Amino acid sequence: MIYADNAATTKISETAIKTMTSVMEETWGNPSSLYAHGQRAKELLEEAREEIARAIGAEPREIYFTSGGSEADNQAIRSMAAQGKKKGKMHIVSSAFEHHAVLHTLKALEKEGFEVTLVDVHEKGVVVPEEVEEALRDDTCLVTIMFANNEIGTIQPIAEIGEICKKRGIPFHTDAVQAVGHIPVNVKDGKFDLLSASAHKFHGPKGVGFLYAGKGVRLTNLIEGGAQERGKRAGTENVPGIAAMAKALTEALEGLEEKRERLTKKRDRLIEGLKEIEHSALNGAADNRLPGNVNFCFEGIEGESLLLLLDDKGICASSGSACTSGSLDPSHVLLAIGRVHDVAHGSLRLSIDEETSDEDVETIIRSVKEVVEYLRSFSPIWRDLVNGKKEFIL
Repeated sequence: MIYADNAATTKISETAIKTMTSVMEETWGNPSSLYAHGQRAKELLEEAREEIARAIGAEPREIYFTSGGSEADNQAIRSMAAQGKKKGKMHIVSSAFEHHAVLHTLKALEKEGFEVTLVDVHEKGVVVPEEVEEALRDDTCLVTIMFANNEIGTIQPIAEIGEICKKRGIPFHTDAVQAVGHIPVNVKDGKFDLLSASAHKFHGPKGVGFLYAGKGVRLTNLIEGGAQERGKRAGTENVPGIAAMAKALTEALEGLEEKRERLTKKRDRLIEGLKEIEHSALNGAADNRLPGNVNFCFEGIEGESLLLLLDDKGICASSGSACTSGSLDPSHVLLAIGRVHDVAHGSLRLSIDEETSDEDVETIIRSVKEVVEYLRSFSPIWRDLVNGKKEFIL
């Protein structure tokens, strides 16, 4: 099997597994308990908080543990909306291709009376900072722009946007779920007020993540019931998962630059090979993207059929966001960069990691070429395109 869907989830590392099992077996006490066994669990919890804070340039008290990126996104956005509402500020700026954890939360807030402006991401899938600045109003209470897109992998000009927000005194949140552990992320450099991350995207366990909230940021509770996480997230902490997340992140950042260089070379070879398929197109900028992300559209085929046939060849891939894999609608990300419905339906996301070999890359290229040719051989849409009844778009 060749696993090329790391943007959906990564394989948990041996280090994370060993950490989890060790904590489960030896330090399984409740960290809120006063006896020694519980306090040892509390120590592990705080050690993990310090380790994660160190990894992103934050202070330990600025880290709040969550069940994952979606919860962190929700808490960040709803907290700033609540603070804004108290001041009569009910306008939020975001982008058209955010993760649904952000977009659906914004939709819910619109029903509560908030106004939302979604800036364009253009053909290359990159937000223009000046357009974010133009969208700001006196009643803007939050700007939320993702660090790197989960489908097409494009990296956003976060530092520039953060600087704009800082000058205007507007809170800035970034969904960094795809970025943390894969490219350098420092909350001070990015001028973030809030940042979301999820462990299973960097070889940690599922069901655990964290929210960075800088000093002075007041959080609104999503979950009531206890005093955990300094009273901002009730529920007994998942100490084994949190400890494993911290170790996975530290491990992911070891030799990060060398890992990025090796992975980028494999990514570029994959792009080069898939470009040889006629009437295909890379989605998003070729260079300004995550080192392991490749996203293509192939005219005249359906992405679902492509995925199933690649699976038969032992290749795990995706046609877009893991959270919408059951949907028949084309990716909102691809529509946001200008792909028409017919083309967006024929998309393929390949997200490789450091375990992907050069041989794996060549196998993927060969297999995709074979499957695309096979699907086109009996596609009525492709036949109409070849016969001139329809015009090619790509």
